[in-house]
Amino acid sequence: MDATRREALGLAGVAAVALAAGVAPAGAAPMLGSPVKTLFWAATVTPCDRAGRFDPGAMKDILAWFKHCGADGVVVLGTSGEFPHFSVAERKLVAETALKNKVGLNVIVGPGTPNLPETIDLARHAQDHGADGLLVIPPFYFNDPPVEGLTRYYSGLFDAVRIPINLYHIPGTSEAPISLELLKNLAHYPNLAGIKDSSGSPEGYKAFVEAFPALNMRTGTNNNLEQAFDHGMGAILADGNVFTKLCADVFAAYRAKRDYQPALAKLRMAQRDVRGLGGSPPAMKYGLSLQMGGPPIYTRPPLVDVSGDQKAAIKLALDKLKDMA
Repeated sequence: MDATRREALGLAGVAAVALAAGVAPAGAAPMLGSPVKTLFWAATVTPCDRAGRFDPGAMKDILAWFKHCGADGVVVLGTSGEFPHFSVAERKLVAETALKNKVGLNVIVGPGTPNLPETIDLARHAQDHGADGLLVIPPFYFNDPPVEGLTRYYSGLFDAVRIPINLYHIPGTSEAPISLELLKNLAHYPNLAGIKDSSGSPEGYKAFVEAFPALNMRTGTNNNLEQAFDHGMGAILADGNVFTKLCADVFAAYRAKRDYQPALAKLRMAQRDVRGLGGSPPAMKYGLSLQMGGPPIYTRPPLVDVSGDQKAAIKLALDKLKDMA
C-alpha cells in the first residue's frame, strides 16, 4: 500500500472517530446554512384570511415586519405555522411565498410529514426554491418509534436533498424525541446542520450542545438562551412573533459583546405579562397583527381564533409593554 493511500485511510479513520463522537473532523466544516450560528430565527405564524385561506400578501408583510424589527431569519411551516393544517400543495405555496419575499432573511422551511415520500417532496421543493435550510420534525403518530426506524427515515431524506437539515426535538408534541444516538447515527452526513430543541429541558439542552459543538444546536425556548450563547449556538423562537424586537435586541447585544442580560430580562418580563395569552398560534396571530397595526390574521381548524375577552387581555398586555418601552 502506498503512503498516499495509507494517509488517506488514516484520515478517514480519524474522521469516523470524530463523527461517532458527534463532532466534525478537523478541517471539515458542517453545512450550517448560515455564516454565523448565533442568529435569531422567528418561528413565524402562517397568516390566513377570514375564510381560512392562506394569505400571501399578509405573509409578505409579516416577513418585512420581522426584518424591520431585527430578526435574522424565519422558520416557515413549523409548529407556530400550523404546518399539519395545510395540504402539500398549500405548504408549497406558503414556502414559495416566503422564499420570494426573503428581504435578506435566512429562511428555513419545515417539510416534515408522517411519511417519507411527502417529506422528501416538500424538502426538494424548498431546496429548489432557495431555502437556506430545513427543520424536520420526526414522523408523528406512532409514539416513541425506535432509533433504528428514525435513522432510516432521516437517512432517506439526507440521501434525497443536499441543503442543510435540522432535526426538530419537540417530544411533547411529536411524541418522537431526537436523541443523541440518532444524531450520532446521522453525523456522517455533511448537511446535518443541527437541531431545534423545544423541550425546554436545561439538562437535555446541555447534553446536546456539549455533544455536538460543531453543529448549531438551536434552542427553541428562551430559558436556555444563556446556554446557547455560552456555546455559540442560535435560537428559533415562537416568541419572535409577538416580541420580535425584544428577541432581536438580546442577540444584537450578544453579538456586539455587550451585556445582553438587561435585554433578556426585559424579554422575560414581557413574556410573564403575556403568559397564557400569546403562547398559541391564534393568540400569536392576533398579537402580531396588533404589533404590525394591520388587519386581523386568522387561523384554521381545529384551532379557533381568540375570543373577545382574549383579544382584550392581549391588547391590554401589549399596551402595557408599549408603556414600558
